[in-house]
Amino acid sequence: MTGKTSKIYVTTGRILLALYFLLPGIAKLLVPSSQVEMMQHHNIPYALPLLYIVGAAQIIGAFLLLLNRYVRLVSLGFVLYIMVINALMHDFWNFTGIEAAHELQNFIKNLGILAGLLVLAGISSKQN
Repeated sequence: MTGKTSKIYVTTGRILLALYFLLPGIAKLLVPSSQVEMMQHHNIPYALPLLYIVGAAQIIGAFLLLLNRYVRLVSLGFVLYIMVINALMHDFWNFTGIEAAHELQNFIKNLGILAGLLVLAGISSKQN
């Protein structure tokens, strides 16, 4: 594999990860009601203010990834975010039946995204 091919793969992955955070970030700010309801279902206090903070952080972080700026810092920030989300929002151990299965699926999906972010952080230079 050439260096050019590797760069294309990394750039494509970085852009896709940015979109993964950008689109939900925008949705959080434009249509917060369903997210607030879900947060309240998981007993998260101060749901609306937290939702706005997270939405803004997702949008800013996504744009930084798209611009290839502070990639390591943003990636590690999103890793921490996913760890918190997995513990608080995808707590499959607190549910049964189909809801537990759904939360487990989201928990595992998030681990895959977390892995991609760790790889991105690992290959990014400190300047970016």
